[in-house]
Amino acid sequence: MRETARRLRPAALASAALALALTLSGCAQVDTTAPSTARAAAAHGAPARFGTVDCREAKCIALTFDAGPSENSARLLDILRQKKVPATFFLLGKNHIEKYPQLVKRMAAEGHEVASHTWDHKILTRIPDAQIREELKRPDDAIERLTGRRPTLMRPPQGRTDSDVHEIAKEEGLAEVLWSVTAKDYTTEDSALITRRVLDQASRDGIILLHDIYRGTVPAVPGIIDALKARGYVFVTVPQLLAPGKAEPGKVYRP
Repeated sequence: MRETARRLRPAALASAALALALTLSGCAQVDTTAPSTARAAAAHGAPARFGTVDCREAKCIALTFDAGPSENSARLLDILRQKKVPATFFLLGKNHIEKYPQLVKRMAAEGHEVASHTWDHKILTRIPDAQIREELKRPDDAIERLTGRRPTLMRPPQGRTDSDVHEIAKEEGLAEVLWSVTAKDYTTEDSALITRRVLDQASRDGIILLHDIYRGTVPAVPGIIDALKARGYVFVTVPQLLAPGKAEPGKVYRP
């Protein structure tokens, strides 16, 4: 495995996201598993593991948020509670988990899936193996201390991953989760535009990527939820989307 790599220059999260060009180009060759495939791989006749939602029958979609918690997260949690919608939060460690521990606890207590977006948003494909492990282990340790539950899911920054990352994620008990819908919310504060972008891309089994660290995003969430519910969608967490299948460490999931 790789033990040396060129160093990632420090850059703002928004600039790093822009470099992705919003096409998942950095992981185009990665082998991924669709939610429907994960469900089909479960034992025949297995019940859905999460309450009454069965995505084998329901028109499911998953709402996910990267890079929090932030000063906007409390309002977002209020909206999700009011709308009775579960979400999956891929949290950053440095300046986020460590700054807003009560919000991490609240996310878990209110039934959301709490997952990792690494400690410091380093691009995992550009750093040595020891640093990859540190980027994955530190937020998991912090989340487990706060919630009593160790994450089983992580989202690699910019969606950039490779075989080394898969292997280390597997060792850490983590599956990787990418996305199918992006609002490019780091490029605009126009909440109406963010809403339109999500609605234009939404489809069954979709995984929506948003960031609650940006000012225009949280105000867009009520309209996104209401419009998708009107189209017959049921909001679920990523584990619910895969059920009765289960995310396997080392695998990458994307619709």
